[in-house]
Amino acid sequence: MPDQVLVVDDEKIILELTSMILKSKGFDVLTAGGGEEGLRLVEEHSPSVVLLDYMMPAMDGMTVLKRIRKNFPDTYVIMFTGKGSEEIAVELMKAGASDYVLKPFNNQDLIERIENVLKIRRVELLNKELRLERERLLREIEEWNLELEGRVAQKSRELEKAHAEIVQAEKLATLGHLSAGMAHEIRNPLNSISLFAQILRPVLAEDAEKASYIDKILKEVDRIDDILIKLLAASKRPRFELQNLSVADIIQRCLYSFQEQLISQDIEVRQDLQPSPPIQADSAELEQVFNNLFANAIYEMPQGGTLSISLNHDDTHLYIIVSDTGGGISPEHINMIFDPFFTTKKKGTGFGLSVVLRIVKTYNGHISVDTKEGQGSVFKIQLPLAQTSV
Repeated sequence: MPDQVLVVDDEKIILELTSMILKSKGFDVLTAGGGEEGLRLVEEHSPSVVLLDYMMPAMDGMTVLKRIRKNFPDTYVIMFTGKGSEEIAVELMKAGASDYVLKPFNNQDLIERIENVLKIRRVELLNKELRLERERLLREIEEWNLELEGRVAQKSRELEKAHAEIVQAEKLATLGHLSAGMAHEIRNPLNSISLFAQILRPVLAEDAEKASYIDKILKEVDRIDDILIKLLAASKRPRFELQNLSVADIIQRCLYSFQEQLISQDIEVRQDLQPSPPIQADSAELEQVFNNLFANAIYEMPQGGTLSISLNHDDTHLYIIVSDTGGGISPEHINMIFDPFFTTKKKGTGFGLSVVLRIVKTYNGHISVDTKEGQGSVFKIQLPLAQTSV
């Protein structure tokens, strides 16, 4: 396809002569008798080169040149100037003209100058395309790098999470071995203490104050035994009975047991429990999970707040979210909340979340927490619908 050249001049003879010369050399030629018409044709046809006369009525060549260079940078301009106008020609070149031709012009010189400008234009447009392509490729590389960094970060988080779960499982396993031995060894002397205390009770019956000491001893024995029971529950599965259960029903039952406390603390409960398939589980174990999570959430909202519970599923898993608007968990504690004995409560054994973790793991599930100090906590539980081993 031949290059298109637009000739803009107010002298009709120049337009006809120039058009004839250019057409004889194979150029596609457009002509305009003034600046406004020339700008319109540039906008409509985007010619490769404009031969533009400097001295024109209504709109001079300098004005037309500046508007072409501003609005149509891919169209190159060669200016026509009269002899003795070299200073003006220099100003035109500074304003963006690619070359200038003095009138009257030599036909061969005109053709050579146009062809030279076209060569320069092709090289510069190619360089522009290459720069744009380079910028595009650099942007793609940057996007790939960001995506790769994101994937690496995600995989790192997944590995950290998997490692943390392994560590927690190892802790529970170790605790299970220790607690089983501890329970046996501690309960023997506890039984003896309890027995001797009961023997002393009738001896001290006449002294009310001393008799009360016996009750205190027996109470502390029961408290130690209760701690041992919780310790065993956090590390070792007690007797269980599997049956098809509705998790939504379990959640409702557990919420009902906290009803008075929720009302007294002005806590709003929001539920989004989607109809879900039943899961094979032990009712008492699932109740332990939700009782512990609800109790912790309520504890964090003594002055009121919102307790939210959602339940939904896909083809393979149940997804349960329990969130509160309490004080959240501080960064230094977040990695310890599932550890046995760890608690931030003034009165607490630190077994609640350990039990939750042990039960969730028993059902081949996962539990995680998102929290910001002062903005509440979100516990997310994922349980498979089909249990491979429990």
